[in-house]
Formats: sequence, C-alpha cells, structure tokens
Amino acid sequence: MSRRVVAVLSGGGAKAAAHFGAVEALAARGLAPAHYVATSMGAVAAAVLAAGTPPAEGLARFAGVRRDEVARPRLAALLAGLRAPSLLRPEPMRRAIARVLPVRRFADLEVPLTVTAVDVDSGRPVRLGAGGEEADLLDALEAACALPLYFPPVRVRGLRLADGGLRAALPLWAAAGLPADLVVAVDVGPRLDEDPAPAPAGVPALVRYADLAIGAMMAHGSEAEVALWRATPGRAPLVLVRPAMPEFATFRTELAARHAAEGRRAADAALDALAA
Repeated sequence: MSRRVVAVLSGGGAKAAAHFGAVEALAARGLAPAHYVATSMGAVAAAVLAAGTPPAEGLARFAGVRRDEVARPRLAALLAGLRAPSLLRPEPMRRAIARVLPVRRFADLEVPLTVTAVDVDSGRPVRLGAGGEEADLLDALEAACALPLYFPPVRVRGLRLADGGLRAALPLWAAAGLPADLVVAVDVGPRLDEDPAPAPAGVPALVRYADLAIGAMMAHGSEAEVALWRATPGRAPLVLVRPAMPEFATFRTELAARHAAEGRRAADAALDALAA
C-alpha cells in the first residue's frame, strides 16, 4: 500500500457522517490522510478530522447536532417570497459548525486542509486554507456549505462565496498538484446510477425541483471529475469510495451512525479491491 494519502471528501449534508467511517477504515490500514481536500459538509467533517480528532469522537460531535439546530426556516421568506435571500437562516448553521469544530483556525489543524467554494459572481472555483486563500476557518466552512436556495452566499475576503458543490461536489480538481501516492475520494453526494425516490410528503414543489436540478448537476460534475482525474497522465492512483446513501437525507442527522458504518464498509471494500 502507498503511504502518502490525500483524502477528497464530498458534500452531502448530514450524509457526510460517512466520511468518519471511511477515514477510520483508512487509518486501520495505516493510510491516515496527509492532506484533506473537501467541500460543503464534507469540509466540516474534514476540519474535525484534520484537527486530530479520532473518527469515533468526530462522529459523536457530528451526530450531536440536531436537525432543528441547522434547518431553521427564515420566517420572513414567507412574506418576502422571491425577494428572500434564502429559505433557511444562516446563523443556526454557523453556530452548529462552530460547536462541532475542536479548533478555530486553519493554522491549528494538525493535517493540511483545502476547502473549496464558488465565487457566485464570477462562477470561479476558490480554494481556501492550505494551498489557497487565507481565511477564517469558520467563514470558509460556512461558505462551503452555503447551498443556494437554502442558505445565502458568505462574504470571504471581499468575495461572495457559496457551496463548492456548485463547481464539484467531489472536488478532485483541488487535489491536482498535491504530492500523493494515493488519492482516496469519498463520494456521498448525488449519483447518476441512483433510481429516483419519491419525495417525502410535505416537500414544496419549488424545493423538490431545485433539489432534483442541483442533484443532477452535482452527479454529472462528480462523474466528470473522476473521469478527468483518471484520464490525466501522471496523477496518483485514485480509489473511489461510494457509500450507499439514501435520498432526501441532507438534514437527517439522526442517521449519522448508520452513515458512518456504511462509509467504513464502502471504504474497506474499495481498499480490498485495490489490494487484490
């Protein structure tokens, strides 16, 4: 097995709990990541792990956040309609991220972390942290999780930044050029091979259609990222870990332990295939 591992962790909301199980499987084989690249809620998980937190403890921190602590509707949106900046209030999300984090600065992390976001005014992808723009860690993570419709963009260094999944839910592009013997990409985001599931009762049509559109875009983007990585000469071998994730689980934090177990199972299967 190669030793210098770069872990690329995808977005996926509460499904990002699977990353703790996947990284636990890596560590059990002596493949602890030497660098993390991540976006959206995967970046929050990566920050917890990069701070030196054992995966089991990181999962406990992650699972301790209740759904109603994050998904707080912006009541004014009912009155403002299309003029509202988002459906959900950003402050509860920021407080939840802060509570999960064991450190407050990129410089306090034990393992380098690159967080990706998107400049909504130019469409340009942005790196924050290691190898990218200097930023406050909490600002960077809030920006990386600012998925349009749900949350508004976040101002970082004069830029209006949003969820990095708009560019790549599996941000392999930001791992290009990093020294690595092995790149392990854990993808808990939307996938093209999934059969559409019926929406839960009570989901407004606007939210349902937005989710379908954004999910399709992210799924195609992840496929393109993987294809480009494998087609580019000179890049490190790629191990793709794709846990089986349920749909409509973006805010279902109560499933964290189940997601983590599936993340470990999927990572073990992918590493067994590599070893074989």
